[in-house]
Amino acid sequence: MIELSIPTTGSNGRVALVTGAARGIGLGIAAWLISEGWQVVLTDLDRVRGSKVAKVLGENAWFIAMDVSNEGQVALGVAEVLGQFGRLDALVCNAAVADPHNNTLESLDLAYWNRVLAVNLSGPMLLAKHCAPYLRAHSGAIVNLASTRAGQSEPDTEAYAASKGGLLALTHALAISLGPEVRVNAVSPGWIDARDPAVRRAEPLTEADHAQHPAGRVGTVEDVAAMVAWLLSKNAGFVTGQEFVVDGGMTKKMIYSE
Repeated sequence: MIELSIPTTGSNGRVALVTGAARGIGLGIAAWLISEGWQVVLTDLDRVRGSKVAKVLGENAWFIAMDVSNEGQVALGVAEVLGQFGRLDALVCNAAVADPHNNTLESLDLAYWNRVLAVNLSGPMLLAKHCAPYLRAHSGAIVNLASTRAGQSEPDTEAYAASKGGLLALTHALAISLGPEVRVNAVSPGWIDARDPAVRRAEPLTEADHAQHPAGRVGTVEDVAAMVAWLLSKNAGFVTGQEFVVDGGMTKKMIYSE
């Protein structure tokens, strides 16, 4: 069940559904949108953590436990959002199996491959399918979180890279299918310090960490969140079917630590 609270008077009435929002980039996106007056429904598999995060974010945050690869859960979750708010203005698909370095090609089994594609690719498709009618009603927008690994080689990332490459293709297709009423774009982060804010403050990256990056600075969740917020705003009203790379120039020059 959705965990409700009374929205603040500062709410602008717009409602966003952000998946995988209990940590990392998803949490940063949810916090940024709330700071701009959005009412945000967070989803995550971890019910306990998600509930705690929503309470910390304040009166304009709600939480639903959801497996985005399960169509029944997606349909019920979207229906619950609509039943509570009567509208949906934005969908941010961030939920992902995001640990791409655990499986060499030789050890990659079909069950893991299928799970990664189910969450990272089927999930955004199911969410778009069930959210599209309500997004159309309010000239809404979808932002899919892809990855620079979809377009550049890196060891032991077959499942992850394939899923994110497919997500980029899905983004382009949805932009055509849902346009012009619904704008659909993708944001591809590169090297992002996606740790929780408290951890980042307590254990800041070293100069050596930053030196690994061509721009001399590793990205933060706020860098990505700001881009997502802009894509959901009226300022990006003519932008659809695009991929926005947030990597500080990493695609120009890849550097691997020894």
